[in-house]
Amino acid sequence: MNKKALVIGAASGIGKAIAEGLKEFGAYVIAADINVEGIRDGDEKYYVDITNLDSIKQLLKKIDVLHVLVITPAINYRKRIEEYTYEEFKRVIDINMIGTFMVIKEAIPLLKRTNGSSVIILSSIRSIIVEPGQGPYAMTKAALVQLTKTLAVELAPYNVRVNAIAPGVVDTPLTEPIKKRPVWYKAYAERNALKRWAKPEEIVGPAILLASDAGSYITGTVLFVDGGWTAIDGRFDPFETREL
Repeated sequence: MNKKALVIGAASGIGKAIAEGLKEFGAYVIAADINVEGIRDGDEKYYVDITNLDSIKQLLKKIDVLHVLVITPAINYRKRIEEYTYEEFKRVIDINMIGTFMVIKEAIPLLKRTNGSSVIILSSIRSIIVEPGQGPYAMTKAALVQLTKTLAVELAPYNVRVNAIAPGVVDTPLTEPIKKRPVWYKAYAERNALKRWAKPEEIVGPAILLASDAGSYITGTVLFVDGGWTAIDGRFDPFETREL
């Protein structure tokens, strides 16, 4: 893959795995994160705070060519809406939604210049299904789906493809509160068809598909990488018993 890729959120979790995977696949990787000291791989490493427009602009000024843009940062306060503070709500919106919007908007001139670039936005299964305590997070992930579709249409004349990846439950720092509670951890594993959590590395393949020429006719879509979570309704399977 002879492409220059910017991965934002490259210090941990899915972003880290995608940065490493793109580099291994032959891309020149610009790795950026608010925790720049945590970045372990990348041809270039930069600080960026996606809630700060000046920070985004300073990062993009350092880039002359951009073929692939991957945006992964997100936060989640796991609590019911009536328990949310307005400060927490604003922070979720700022990072998960507004930050992604600002990065893409500012990167559009770079993306248009290459005549064949790819934007990958990280959404979630929570964009279509939710549970108590996931409301504001789910709102932002649903918004990113519509942003993906709108950008795909608006940027298509410039051969800029825009897609989203919607993971299920992945073993990352974002899901640390769940992993600390064994009952929850087991319940989430049992909820999907494969009966296990995903590793961050399992999101890399879909990202490479969307970033590379192998995905040249894919745009405006959401690729669910959820172990079959959204394919089943989670009810008791009567075929597991022979007493019927």
